[in-house]
Amino acid sequence: MKVFVISIHGERLMPCSPCKAKKLLKADKAVIIKLYPFTIQLNFEVDNIIQNITCGIDSGFGNIGFSCITEKEELVSGTVILDGKTSERLTERAMYRRNRRNRLRYRKPRFLNRARPKGWLPPSVQRRYDTHLKIINLLKSVMPITKVIIEVGNFDIQKL
Repeated sequence: MKVFVISIHGERLMPCSPCKAKKLLKADKAVIIKLYPFTIQLNFEVDNIIQNITCGIDSGFGNIGFSCITEKEELVSGTVILDGKTSERLTERAMYRRNRRNRLRYRKPRFLNRARPKGWLPPSVQRRYDTHLKIINLLKSVMPITKVIIEVGNFDIQKL
């Protein structure tokens, strides 16, 4: 486990060990700015020496695995479990929409509003895409990530 570090000017620095972070906090050389992910901000000037950090993402159907590594060690890794409730949410939205429309006495006919915008994705795919971006942006906000690798596996269930 690592503690993420932000400089006095708000720049992302290399993560440190919990022991070092505890010493900095006790000596009033750092303050806690975020509990999740646990992040401290230094109160003094330091040289901005950073290493190359590679973030790897393994996109799956139900789970998204991520890991951030340097040349020497793994800094953080984990798994995000996706809930498969997109279809249920859409059904609930449709129910509320029908109720709203049935309460109206007269509603102007609408029939030319079926065109999808450019770049449209199905809601389940859009949610998965947004979750990937959210993970990457969260990691980039606390670490100086230089490279992001996304592993995409295409499987044909019929051939298995």
